[in-house]
Amino acid sequence: MTLVPVSLVDVASYLPGEPVPTEYFTRFARSERMAKNVMFRAPKGRHHIGREQTAVDMVERAVQPLVRRHGAQLLSRVDVLLTHTQLPDNPVLGAGPEIARRLGIRPTHVYDVHNGGCAAFVHLMALASMILRTTSARTALIAVTQNCAGTVFTQTDIRNLAQAPVPGDGCGVGLLVKGEGAPILDTECRTYPEFAGDMGFSTHGTRKYWEPGEGQVCVSFTESKITKVFARGNRLVPEVALAVCERIGVKGRDIDTLVTNQPNRLFLRNWHDALELPAERHPDTFDTCGNLFAAGIPVTLDTENRAGRLRNGSVVLLAAFAHAGDFAGAAAVRWGAAA
Repeated sequence: MTLVPVSLVDVASYLPGEPVPTEYFTRFARSERMAKNVMFRAPKGRHHIGREQTAVDMVERAVQPLVRRHGAQLLSRVDVLLTHTQLPDNPVLGAGPEIARRLGIRPTHVYDVHNGGCAAFVHLMALASMILRTTSARTALIAVTQNCAGTVFTQTDIRNLAQAPVPGDGCGVGLLVKGEGAPILDTECRTYPEFAGDMGFSTHGTRKYWEPGEGQVCVSFTESKITKVFARGNRLVPEVALAVCERIGVKGRDIDTLVTNQPNRLFLRNWHDALELPAERHPDTFDTCGNLFAAGIPVTLDTENRAGRLRNGSVVLLAAFAHAGDFAGAAAVRWGAAA
C-alpha cells in the first residue's frame, strides 16, 4: 500500500535568555569523581529559562520564525497540535490548549504527549504523520520544550551535583503538511518497558514531590544505573537509525546529515562512529546549548538549517533515545525545509 506523503517543511527554535557559563556552577561544591563521569562532563555553555517564563511562552517564541516565513495565515491552517513538555507548568493540565489559545488557533486534534523524552520530536513526527494520513487534517504543528535546567538544576541543593551543569533549556517546533516537498521517508519508534524504572524523580527522601517539606526534587540515577544507561544509549540509537536506513535503502555511512539528541560528547562520537559517518556530518550543539533533552534534535536542525548546511534534497537522519533507555526513535527526511 502506498502511504500518503507527509513532509517536514520547516523547523524553528528558541533559546531563553543569555548563555549561562559553567562558572555559575563551579562556585558550588561538586563531586569531582562524579563530575569526571562521561555522562556529566559539562558543556561550555547552556541557556536557562527564567523563573516567570513558561513552556507556553517558549513555544510562542519558537513559532514566530515559522509565521515570518510562511505568513500570518499559517496558523489558521493548523489542524493538529502535538506537544511535549519536559516539566509541565501545571501538572494537571497539558500545554496544548493554552498554546492554541496563545497562538489564536483552533486545531481539530490537540494532544500532549508526555513520553518519548529525548526522542519526543521523532515520536511526534510519527504521530503527526499517522494523523495526517488517516484523517482530513492537512497541517500539523509539533512543539517540544525542555524547561527543567533553569528550574530544577539551579535549586540550592541540586546545583552542586555533578549533573547540574549538563542540561540547558530550549524549545523546538516543526511544521508538517500532507503532501510532497520535504517528505518523511520513514520513522521507527520502539518502547523498552523493561528499562522504565531505571530513572528516578524524587526528593532524595520519603517526601512525595507534591507534599510540603524539605528535599528538592531532581532526576536521579545510581552510578551502577549510569553505566547501564550509557551502554544502552550506545546501542539503541544506532539500532533505530540503521533500521530506518535499511528500509529506505541507504547505508548509514551514506547519510548526508545525522541529527541526534545531544546528551554528551562521548555519545555523539560513538553514534557517528557506529554509522561510519565523519564527525562533520553529525552536528554538535552540546557545547553551546548543553543537553536539551527533547529539544536537542529540533534546535540542532534549526541551527544547521539557518546556517545553510542542510542541502535541499539531502537525506537527514534523526535519531535519539529517551530517559534510561525506555524509548528510542529515528526518522529520515528528504530535506527541503524553508530557511
